[in-house]
Amino acid sequence: MRTMYREHLDAFSRDLVEMCAGVRELMECACSALLTQNLDDAERALSYSDGLDEIRQRCEERSMQLLALESPVASDLRQVVSSIYIVEDFERMGALATHIARLARLRHPSAVVPEEMGVLVEELVRLSRELGEKTMDLVTNPDPDVAVALRDDDDEVDTMSNYILNVITNEKWTHSAREAVDLALLCRYFERFSDHCVNVAARTVFLITGMKPDAYLEHRRSADGIDMDERFASIAKRFDRT
Repeated sequence: MRTMYREHLDAFSRDLVEMCAGVRELMECACSALLTQNLDDAERALSYSDGLDEIRQRCEERSMQLLALESPVASDLRQVVSSIYIVEDFERMGALATHIARLARLRHPSAVVPEEMGVLVEELVRLSRELGEKTMDLVTNPDPDVAVALRDDDDEVDTMSNYILNVITNEKWTHSAREAVDLALLCRYFERFSDHCVNVAARTVFLITGMKPDAYLEHRRSADGIDMDERFASIAKRFDRT
């Protein structure tokens, strides 16, 4: 019975990896459509959303089956519950990428982003892509230290987004109100996408350690301090001549 349970749990993990990969592909196509006004990329991005919905439904069924029909031990229960939340984050990330693709399709053949704002949006896209890649690596190879570091990357996205918002609300803005609204929406989409990456990282920390990120960082600092004290004591013992 436990062997079958473990097989279901492993299948659930594979679904998470597949869903994360699908979100990355969706976001990649959406960003390409945004930056290049490529209608095919926009349509391709929208087509990925159907596949993500299928995986989400499969994950929901697996999670209910695992919780209702089995008696998971603490670590397994953490994995199931954390995975349920991660699926929700991936679903929202996919929806945000879909919004970007729809905006690109709506404005086609015109560009969503004014030419002189292109370099700023490209940087926002780059930062979001890197976060997506790191999230994929984290789902594939869970590591609490890598997970807590994602908050710094999220801060960079927030800073870039706030800078763009500052530009479009400046009295020197020379473009239309529609373009300002489009850029404000894009900032919101990318900012929320990165927030969900951080959420996935936080769930990963809890899955592995049973602690929230802040508690894990405090625990790690305490452990590092104890380890350093032990090293100092060892050195003192070796060289103490009294």
